[in-house]
Amino acid sequence: MISLLLEYFKDPVISLGLLAFCFLLLALPFSFWFAAVNKKSSFVINVTLISNLLIASQLTIRWIQSGHFPVSNLYESLYFLAWAFTFFQLFLARLSKSAVIDAILTPFSLLTIAFASFILPEQLQASAPLVPALRSSWLVMHVTVIMCSYAALILGSLLSIYILFLSNSESFKLRSSSFDVGFVRDKKIFNKSDLIIEDNLDPIEFSDSEQFDTLSYRIITLGFLLLTFGLISGAVWANEAWGTWWSWDPKETWAFITWLVYAGYLHSRITKGWQGKKPAIIALIGLFVILVCYLGVNFLGIGLHSYGWFL
Repeated sequence: MISLLLEYFKDPVISLGLLAFCFLLLALPFSFWFAAVNKKSSFVINVTLISNLLIASQLTIRWIQSGHFPVSNLYESLYFLAWAFTFFQLFLARLSKSAVIDAILTPFSLLTIAFASFILPEQLQASAPLVPALRSSWLVMHVTVIMCSYAALILGSLLSIYILFLSNSESFKLRSSSFDVGFVRDKKIFNKSDLIIEDNLDPIEFSDSEQFDTLSYRIITLGFLLLTFGLISGAVWANEAWGTWWSWDPKETWAFITWLVYAGYLHSRITKGWQGKKPAIIALIGLFVILVCYLGVNFLGIGLHSYGWFL
């Protein structure tokens, strides 16, 4: 056992990944505990920040060792995805005071690293020279944007799934997109910044469902914009590498299906005014489609974007 651990820690890339895993594992029970007592924890945020920096250091070393940006295989892209998860977790922690954010996102980051480090075969973890089609400046622009879009859309979808549980336990009447405390007067809501406080004003707190619904909508909107840019940059790169803008490769097709699902989510929010359960169900479908696009197509070894595993 000790010799195995020493073998792991010979490689700085592996050792930094394992350290990030250990820190997230340390943060996991605390994230659940503080969510249960409904108290924000600076400890979980600080440990997540350390994990984020460790993953960033790992990717940097991998970049130096391989000579190319570390998103060329599944192992590297999973760690980049974990970095994006922890980055968005830190970002969302500043937008919401709810400790539930950490309890939802920490396990997903932990599972991503665990899958990359302990489940992937060694041949999918090893660094390899880039094939000619990938030796392009578009690699950094396209893949990083796509991976960040996946991270944002997955996290937004996870928050939407949580809304489905909340909406069954509390009255889900949305009143505002603000996270701040509002004041009710004459059946109208004002923000603190828009109101001179007078007598007979009753303070109200926005419910968890309202906060998570708005937060989910914002992060999915960001992910959708990133995905749109990623698809456009991918089409330009495909034309440069293969002489065609769009080839209906399985990966391209599923990425387009993902775009359509989340376009439907935003359409339902903006045009139809849906809030709460209905758009959350669409986001749940979107989460399934992303997993098929990112993992399912790749593992089956189909198309130009696959890593191959099962076939």
